[in-house]
Amino acid sequence: MTTILLPAFKRTAAACIGGLAMAAAFSTSALAAPADAGPTLSAVKERGFVQCGVNQGLPGFANPDATGEWTGLDVDLCRAVAAGIFGDPSAARYRPLSAKERFTALQSREIDVLTRNTTWTMDRDTSLGLNFAGVNYYDGQGMMVRKDLGITSALDLNGANLCTNSGTTTELNIADFFRANNLEYKIISFEKSDEVVGAYDAGRCDVYTTDVSGLAAQRLKLKDPDAHIILDEIISKEPLGPVVRQGDDQWLDIVRWTLNVMIEAEELGINSANVDEMKASENPAIKRLLGTEGAYGEALGLSNDWAYNIIKSVGNYGESFERHVGSATPLALKRGQNALYKDGGLHYAMPVR
Repeated sequence: MTTILLPAFKRTAAACIGGLAMAAAFSTSALAAPADAGPTLSAVKERGFVQCGVNQGLPGFANPDATGEWTGLDVDLCRAVAAGIFGDPSAARYRPLSAKERFTALQSREIDVLTRNTTWTMDRDTSLGLNFAGVNYYDGQGMMVRKDLGITSALDLNGANLCTNSGTTTELNIADFFRANNLEYKIISFEKSDEVVGAYDAGRCDVYTTDVSGLAAQRLKLKDPDAHIILDEIISKEPLGPVVRQGDDQWLDIVRWTLNVMIEAEELGINSANVDEMKASENPAIKRLLGTEGAYGEALGLSNDWAYNIIKSVGNYGESFERHVGSATPLALKRGQNALYKDGGLHYAMPVR
């Protein structure tokens, strides 16, 4: 028998081709393997709904209407998780929580996910047994004052009384800002947001301080909203996002990729109105997102049309933003940092592939 030796470069090429084929086969088989339901997903499916922790009442983010129906940007994220699991966004329940209560409720399994304008910080991410699944609103802390005070800068607030919520990063940020600028101040804190609004509106404090989006929302509850201004200074970074318990990576993935689906759908031009026709697209990224190619839903323990169900029933991120806090709403918030990266914002979805 004659042994034929290939030139070195051909042997290398053959080995690479074989390796790529094996890698592709492994990737395909791994992708096709459905994930077993983890503890949180199993509990949610058995119960029949997702239990979400939300704000006690923050217009545009989580707020009940006159009929008791909850709406808002954070509520939509909860609805999207329900749509991804059950194909039904109404398979969600909402537990209104104060800032002080929210982490305990998640730790004690009273809720499955916290979708409540919560700032992602190192301490919260490392010391509370919790994981942040992403950022659904980039914000910063601001200050609101009465116009008749004639104040145009936060640097003019020496000796001011400030109202805010207890158990938040707000108090820490205020301490940093006033100390750094050698200003005196006094904090008056309340557990419930409506208590803060009431105290500020009654004149018990000179300043209302919280996230700028929160100030815009809570100003709507004041007796005369037009009598108040939000100062230009932004004194902190407040990346707000959903939170889950540590120890259940599958559930973390479901919440994380639900948010990514809404952002990537906007990137790809898919919305609730055109998602059905988009299922016929030959764009590989769209095919993977909508489940017409691959088995990405199964990798999460969900159906392969899970992302389609989210987009069809809740919409993409831009739709949710405009519906609840955008230019046509009472809050009239600009996209700003919450625009897509290609439009100068910070939102950038991890690819489905």
